[in-house]
Parts: sequence; C-alpha cells; structure tokens
Amino acid sequence: MSNPQIVTRFAPSPTGYLHIGGGRTALFNWLFARGRGGKFLLRIEDTDRERSTPEATAAILRGLTWLGLDWDGDVVSQFDRKDRHADVAHEMLTRGTAYKCFSTKEEIDAFRIAEEEAGRYPLFLSPWRDADPSTYPDLPYVIRMKAPRTGETIIDDKVQGKVTFRNDQLDDMIVLRSDLTPTYMLAVVVDDHDMGVTHVIRGDDHLANAARQTMVYQAMDWPVPVWAHIPLIHGPDGKKLSKRHGALGVEEYQVMGYPAAGMRNYLTRLGWAHGDAEIFTSDEAMAMFDLDGIGRAPARLDFKKLEHTCGQHIAKADDAALLRELEAYLGVAGKPPLTQAQHDLLLRAMYCLKDRAKTFPELLDKAEFALASRPIVPDAAAAVHLDAVSRGILRALTLQLQNGIWEKAELEHILTAAATEAGIGFGKLAQPLRAAIAGRTATPSVYDMMLLLGRDETVARLSEAAG
Repeated sequence: MSNPQIVTRFAPSPTGYLHIGGGRTALFNWLFARGRGGKFLLRIEDTDRERSTPEATAAILRGLTWLGLDWDGDVVSQFDRKDRHADVAHEMLTRGTAYKCFSTKEEIDAFRIAEEEAGRYPLFLSPWRDADPSTYPDLPYVIRMKAPRTGETIIDDKVQGKVTFRNDQLDDMIVLRSDLTPTYMLAVVVDDHDMGVTHVIRGDDHLANAARQTMVYQAMDWPVPVWAHIPLIHGPDGKKLSKRHGALGVEEYQVMGYPAAGMRNYLTRLGWAHGDAEIFTSDEAMAMFDLDGIGRAPARLDFKKLEHTCGQHIAKADDAALLRELEAYLGVAGKPPLTQAQHDLLLRAMYCLKDRAKTFPELLDKAEFALASRPIVPDAAAAVHLDAVSRGILRALTLQLQNGIWEKAELEHILTAAATEAGIGFGKLAQPLRAAIAGRTATPSVYDMMLLLGRDETVARLSEAAG
C-alpha cells in the first residue's frame, strides 16, 4: 500500500506583518512538503474580526511571495468556514462527545474562586456535562467538548519527543460560543482535517494546544496528524526576539537588501542542520530537509551569519536574475528605478560587482561607477586622492588614453607606464583613478570599470577630474 501524499500548511493570523519566525515556519512546511512531492497549503486564520485586516493578509502574502514560497490551491479563509465549524460542533453533540453548557460567566468565576480557596486546581467542572436534556433551560448556551477526566493525552512530537498531559488538568473546552462562532481550537482541527493536512509543523508555543486538539480529532474519530513543534527564534542575546534585536518582519529584510535565496538558506539553517551543509540551494534543501534535523533549543538570530550566507548566494546568482531582484529591491526601498542605460550597463558589469557584496546596498555602492552620471562628485574619502599632483598625472594619462586600443592588455601597458613615469607604484595611481571614474575608494578593478564604461566616457571622467 502506497503512503498517502504529505500535506502541510501555514496558518498565520492576519493581525500584522509576517514575522521572521512565521516565515521560517512557513519555510519548514514548504521544504518538507515540496521535498516529498506533497502539497503546501496556506490558510489565513481570520476569525478574530476586530484584529484581522486585509492589509495584514496582503503583507503576509507579499512576504511569502518574496521568500519564494509558493502554495498550492487557493488561500483558505478560516472565517469563511465558520458554518462548517458549527456543524462539526453539533455533530459532536450528536456523537455524545460534546454537550450544551448553560453556566453563566458569574457561575464559572464563583466555581473557580471556590476551588482556589479550597486549594484545588481551578478547573471548571460544568454541572451540565451529564445533565438530562429535559432539564435544559431556554437560555443561551455554549457547546463544550466532553474531555476525558482521567488518564493522559500523549503527543508523540517529531521535535519535542513524547510529551504527556494529564487529562485531569484539562477542562471541557468550549468549541462553539453562544453566538454560534467557533473557538480557535475547534476551527484549526476542522480546517486541518478538511484540508487533508498530514503534518502540523508550527511553533512550540502551540505545543499545549496539541493536547486539546488531539481530543477533538478523537471526538470526531478523525486521524490525528503528525505533530512537529519547532522552537522559537531568539535574539543574539538568547532572549525572545523583539524589536530591540532589529527587524522582525520578513518584508523588512527585503527592504534592507537581503536576497531571497540567501534568506531562505539562512532561515533553513536557523534551528535545523544536516551534517556540514551550510550553503545550499532550495532544491538541495528540499532533498535534505527532515524533521529529525530540527533542534529542540531555540535558534539565535545572527546577522553576521545571515550576511555571509547572502553574500555566497549573490556571488553564485545568475546575473539577469540577480538584476531583476535588485530592481525589485529598489522598488520596495523607495529608490529611483534604473534607466535602460543603467540596466544594460549593470547587467554587463554584474560579473565584477557580485563578488564580496553581502546585500543589495553593498552591491549598489560598488556599482556607483555604472550608476553615476557626469560630473562625478567624489565622496570625502575619494576626494583626498585628487590632489594637484594626482590631477597632473591624470591629465597626462588622459592624452595617452584618447588614442589607446581599448583592451585590457593595452590599458595595463598604458597605466603601468604612467605610474612608472610618475615614479609611483600602480596602487598609488589606482586611487585617483577610482576617485575620478567612480567617486569612491571601494570599486571593482580600474580595468573592469574602464572597459565597461568605454573609451569616451572614461576619458571624459578623467578629463573632468584632472581639471
């Protein structure tokens, strides 16, 4: 008998941006399903109508799309399925695995206070659990699950191991409120069941929920999915990730100029390991990724490691694809778009720009020579190298370059001869050349810039700098 298709899901609440931890959770689900020919589904848990917003939903979709996490089928709205959730609650009534509870908030509060004063665990025990339906009053009621009162509920978690919950510590939770709206605990189970979810991979802050949700599966005689509760991401100081640690939203990382492939790679390694694998493509990650590789300890966000990983992906990227992502970065960062001439020149220059650039801002800084237009205004560090002596050397060099053959070997011959004639090493000549051509001290090689800009533009820049 063949194994059923693996189905995972990501189910965020649309109350804000896509958190970096949520992005990693989605990534783990995506890798696990895609690597096994399964399905990765997306559900928006928008039952909290006061806090859920269309703008937050849009932000979540943008974040996932930027990360490159594609989902199967349509996005499911949990709120749209509220009637189905209510139907299941009533089916639980019919099965005898749930009951109507008419207790008021005041009665429940009084019960709990009395239990606490008696030194007992304040678990509400509804007097309606086994009541005769003929005694039901004509009053509003909630539907509560008839949870087992004895024994244990065991979660065999693929990350946390075997986790045991005492049933006498779990109350008969409400599954349907008096206004006929479902509770989160019921809605999640019904949706996961109906969507065919086989593996629930989510943050370990949901671990306690798994016990209650298992009871709902059992009450409906549905198969329980495989559980995998992953540790949360902490800051470099080992504390729960917060604003003080820097960016929290996935889209913030796009605005900061990290490439999506590098971000996927870094997030995959954040709390998961496979041998010595550090830098890998998404296809390689899909082939390697397994729940066994997820650690139990919280992972720590490390910006230096993130930058190193992103630098590796920029260096290996296809030039045209990298330029497309760079242009998308310019859009989200609110920077001017490239002109056609800049686009064409950057594409040709990419071979000497992408090495050692860890982010798009770094790459753009290195590409300043290709983006700038005359007159080139050197920054403070570069201007130091355009003193009277250097400008004199540039004037003499300009005359020689005007008629030189525009090939690297010929340019090397002309520049080396100019340095020798001036009695300086080539390194001393290179800095005023960088200042004149790019207005920067950190640039690609002088030869690369000259060949890419061409004779006319290079000579014009040198001539202007020489004065």
